[in-house]
Amino acid sequence: MTDLEIDFVCSLVKKVKPSATIAVSMKAAELKRAGKDVIGLGAGEPDFDTPDHIKAAAIAAINAGQTKYTAVDGTPELKQAVINKFHRENGLDFAANQILVSCGAKHSISNLLNAVLNPDDEVIIPAPYWVSYPDMVLLAGGVSVIVDTTQEQDFKMTAMQLENAISDKSRIIILNTPSNPTGKAYRKSELQALGEVLLKYPHVMIASDDIYEHIYWGEEEITNLGVLFPELIDRMVFINGVSKAYAMTGWRIGYAAGPVDVITAMRKIQSQSTSNACSISQAAAVAALDGDQSCLQPMKKAFKERHDWLISALNTISGFSCIEGEGAFYAFPNVKAAIMKIDGIHNDVEFSTWLLEKAQVAVVPGTPFGMPGHVRLSFATSLHNLQKAVKRIADSVNKFF
Repeated sequence: MTDLEIDFVCSLVKKVKPSATIAVSMKAAELKRAGKDVIGLGAGEPDFDTPDHIKAAAIAAINAGQTKYTAVDGTPELKQAVINKFHRENGLDFAANQILVSCGAKHSISNLLNAVLNPDDEVIIPAPYWVSYPDMVLLAGGVSVIVDTTQEQDFKMTAMQLENAISDKSRIIILNTPSNPTGKAYRKSELQALGEVLLKYPHVMIASDDIYEHIYWGEEEITNLGVLFPELIDRMVFINGVSKAYAMTGWRIGYAAGPVDVITAMRKIQSQSTSNACSISQAAAVAALDGDQSCLQPMKKAFKERHDWLISALNTISGFSCIEGEGAFYAFPNVKAAIMKIDGIHNDVEFSTWLLEKAQVAVVPGTPFGMPGHVRLSFATSLHNLQKAVKRIADSVNKFF
């Protein structure tokens, strides 16, 4: 034997950061188990129960013996439900071989990046972004090209910024609207401007991450680039799932729709990794997509009410500045002024830790979202919890002003 230490972890994985949102949720849960009265505003998970008719479909599937492997890309019933959804809600038509069901929308995005990226291909990502995008790009061998936005521009990338970011190595752009972490959604005019740029660069694909599509209350009807520019459809992949809208995060069902060759490549990758998504969850997802959609409205109404209260309340805290969103269930305040006032606190990561220790409120720092000086608060919890959390934060911060 030799005294030489052997490192079995590959160098690429060492560059990947653990999910910040999951880390915060785990820390909050750990403190709660230790008896601490922690209010967790970190998790991006609806606090509602899965609707009864969806749970009933899963139970019926179990009783019917639907507990075996399915096709890698999903059951025929679920793929048809996805096709129906795109036609009914988005005016987009797909065939069965253009649909892939995966273990969550995150899985679908990972499949896509691994299917289309060659080494050092560039992926354009507007910041702030969902924390997992850059690390998934890294694992797929690509390079993230981050486009910084500001609160003054509603955290949305402009057409000029997009044009400046595109190069010969650009392979794909990821657009998430409504956004995690900001709740902002691109208006029709803004998407039209982006689409005009993308028409000039046929080598650039578009990933449309629409997971918060149903949690939207903007004045305009929500739309996407595929509807506005049918000529872009052949290089678009639409990512969605049932987790957020139907309160089905634990069921792990996401789906993708796009060009046959890309979906085929994604299916090949999935066949050698996870194979099919859970058969019972797929049966439940059929009921979600094809069943009564009235269950969506009460949840969206509650999120909107919480949003309206929270944004107003956050702006009363000294050193906080927060703009309104049009969807999702997050607030993303600028807290730079608060950080500057607190002795020993130099950045949003330290500030988030300080809030957890002093106020016993768990939030996610903005740095992992590509936006230092901010924090993300999830309002996927009761108004009572939000009121308690804001009071604790205000009591802890305001004394420094």
